[in-house]
Amino acid sequence: MISKRDLCRLFFLNSVCWKTLTVVAAVTILTTAWVSAPAYAAFPDKPLTVVVPYKAGGSTDSMIRVLAKALAKEVGQPVVVQNRPGAGGAVGGMYIKNQPPDGYTFLVGSVSIPTWSPIHDKIDFTVDDFTYLGSITEYQQAVITTPDKPFKTLDELIAYSRKNPGLTFAEQNSISKLVILYVAKQEGLDWRAVPTKGGGGMVPMLLGGHLDFAWSGGVHQRYGDKMVVLASCNPGRLPASPDAPALSEKYKISIPSLVVVMGPKGIPADRVKFLENALKSASSNDPAFVKLLKENLKFPQKFRTGTEVEAQLPGLIKQLKAAKETMGF
Repeated sequence: MISKRDLCRLFFLNSVCWKTLTVVAAVTILTTAWVSAPAYAAFPDKPLTVVVPYKAGGSTDSMIRVLAKALAKEVGQPVVVQNRPGAGGAVGGMYIKNQPPDGYTFLVGSVSIPTWSPIHDKIDFTVDDFTYLGSITEYQQAVITTPDKPFKTLDELIAYSRKNPGLTFAEQNSISKLVILYVAKQEGLDWRAVPTKGGGGMVPMLLGGHLDFAWSGGVHQRYGDKMVVLASCNPGRLPASPDAPALSEKYKISIPSLVVVMGPKGIPADRVKFLENALKSASSNDPAFVKLLKENLKFPQKFRTGTEVEAQLPGLIKQLKAAKETMGF
């Protein structure tokens, strides 16, 4: 027969054993769960792709290729450049819209792609179909001419045009044509658009005397005294030509100038922040990219966040819609 002392001792030992087994089991379950849980790789774990929505060889293409090398250092992965030109950048925009929203593919190009293309080209995307990762600089858009012409300012061009109707100007896309013809309509002038294939096609025609003036996206800044800036097409005056008025000062119209970085809608917030920080560092600190902007392209070095870009979009769209309706484009 078991004594009371032995019974208590047995109960105590069983209790200790049970508690020990419970702790061991719990530790084993937690350890097993930790070991077997899927390991999520850090972003990015494969190369990124940046889409250039224009032909290879232009100023935007050369700028993005230098940026891609700088960005690769920031993210620790190669950054592949892919050209997808067409319809003023809309082809590239459509491609980006249909990519997985994982942060691995994005586009660098004019902010007119998400603002003007849906209005004018009836493209199957809207400004809300993208995630905006920032803006790396601004195109330096202007109405330009050559020193041999009898007008050196916008007012002189307008006065000369009244006496000499039918002046020709180079336009490189539908939005530049819209804005310059809008000015002509406000002034009651007869200006005639001549399409050219980018800045590379415009420059020899203007320098060769085949045009009276032209729209430029910024290529004129590489030609110094060979070209004269009559007016800025940007929302404000150009830093390199502060004496030339902006069209917006008198006509309340301008061409969107931001060079934006955008991906498909729905990129996770942590990846957006990562890419935004990487883009800011690459565009602000990489010596090769900074030199390209300042010395070659003569574009301003200014980064804007995705939030800052988004804040400008409604105003741009409103202005462009109004101009389009006025011109019947």
